[in-house]
Amino acid sequence: MNKATIGAASGALTLLPLGAACATEGQPAPWQMGLQPAVTPIAETIHWFHNVLLMPIITIITLFVLGLLIYVCWRFSEKNNPVPSKTSHNTLIEVAWTVIPVLILVIIAIPSFRLLKDQVVIPKSDLTLKITGKQWYWTWEYPKDAGGFTFDTLMLSDADIAKAVQNGGKKEDFPRLLSVDNEAVVPVNKVVRVQVTAADVIHAFAMQSFGVKIDAVPGRLNETWFKATKEGVYHGQCQELCGKDHAFMPLVIRVVSDEKYTAWLADAKKKYASASDAGSRMAATDIVR
Repeated sequence: MNKATIGAASGALTLLPLGAACATEGQPAPWQMGLQPAVTPIAETIHWFHNVLLMPIITIITLFVLGLLIYVCWRFSEKNNPVPSKTSHNTLIEVAWTVIPVLILVIIAIPSFRLLKDQVVIPKSDLTLKITGKQWYWTWEYPKDAGGFTFDTLMLSDADIAKAVQNGGKKEDFPRLLSVDNEAVVPVNKVVRVQVTAADVIHAFAMQSFGVKIDAVPGRLNETWFKATKEGVYHGQCQELCGKDHAFMPLVIRVVSDEKYTAWLADAKKKYASASDAGSRMAATDIVR
């Protein structure tokens, strides 16, 4: 990547403040525990399912089993129980340890099936994008009604990030191993359908803040969707072991207002439409100045 491209990317990032909170949103944080902040209805449901339902259930089960093990070790030790019991069956206990797990699974299954349905059934979309996993980068395609352009997105190296910072960019805007040269840009509060495939081996499109993960399979077109409710920059990665550079193919989606998206789209139509066939790329971070 040349210095001009890095300069354009860093300049755009410094001229598009997204709020201090965005520095820690949409990406992992040091010593972080739990999930990244949710910015889509699906991710919010996943958080509720995990934090409100699953965590209390597994915590209670874990503490109960721990207490039971401690009690059994004490109650049936050789010292406290010199004559072992010859009991081999207890109907009440056997019924309980069969029925109670079944009831727990039913309690989990009801919201789980509802969540799966919401993930699989795609509502009427405002924008359809196609992303293709390659070794080892991503290719984004915008539809004809949005200009019909294509661009690749590759990870910024440490040297690229250093150049961007030297050219005026903020270091926190370029997280290591997560920053890319070209970001996909989508409008806020719009349903975005994402068609996912691969050109070589199996990859996986995953954005934790969106609650999205779907395989990119050669010869197959999978679909997912998201509706980001907050502006910001959100980072994802390939989550399928796809080869030697599997850990180095992140992707970034920038969520902006309708006005900024329209302005970016007008610029992208000019720069991408003629360049797509030639294989050249524009910095997708060059949003409204």
